[in-house]
Amino acid sequence: MNHTIDEQVIALAGVFQAAALVHQIAQTSSYDKPLLESSISSLFVTDPKVTEEVYGGIQGIQLGLKSIIQILKKDTEQKNIEIIRYSLSLIHLETKLRKNPEMLDVIGKRIDQASGQAEHFSVLHENVIHNLASLYMDTISTFNLRVQVTGNPDYLKISHNAALIRATLLTGIRAAILWRQTGGRRWNLLLKRKAIEASVKRLLSQH
Repeated sequence: MNHTIDEQVIALAGVFQAAALVHQIAQTSSYDKPLLESSISSLFVTDPKVTEEVYGGIQGIQLGLKSIIQILKKDTEQKNIEIIRYSLSLIHLETKLRKNPEMLDVIGKRIDQASGQAEHFSVLHENVIHNLASLYMDTISTFNLRVQVTGNPDYLKISHNAALIRATLLTGIRAAILWRQTGGRRWNLLLKRKAIEASVKRLLSQH
């Protein structure tokens, strides 16, 4: 099945948004609540009719789209360097996960459980976030490659911040899976820069 560049960019924006939110939490102990909610909610969307439905529409990945634009402009601000590093790590981790069907099965079952919990409480409820963080620790964190998160040590020591970061990294893995499903490949990031930039601008202008 052929997928459009816009579908690939929506998924890629999900990866970059997860990275940008992790940066926000680690550096400032705060975050854009509606966008974090969109990212966490994406874990529970398993049968979308269109790709943007995963994030509740294009407005749900505004931060990810804007992050892609800044990075394509080669803005070397430290924030963007961190976001690139996190994003590439997430894409690499998805490759490892794809080769481990047993772990994928465990993640799928536990996300189903967390989905019921989110319906009972709310997507950003502490119980849901800590459940997803525990899932990340039990699965993705067991790979040799880790996402090395840097930030303010005082903020990183707060247990809820640590849980938010792990849950958000899980959404980045989900987005990386979606990116691959829509035809995204790492070489696209180099060879399709102009097409990606045009798509991001088109998507932002629509919403």
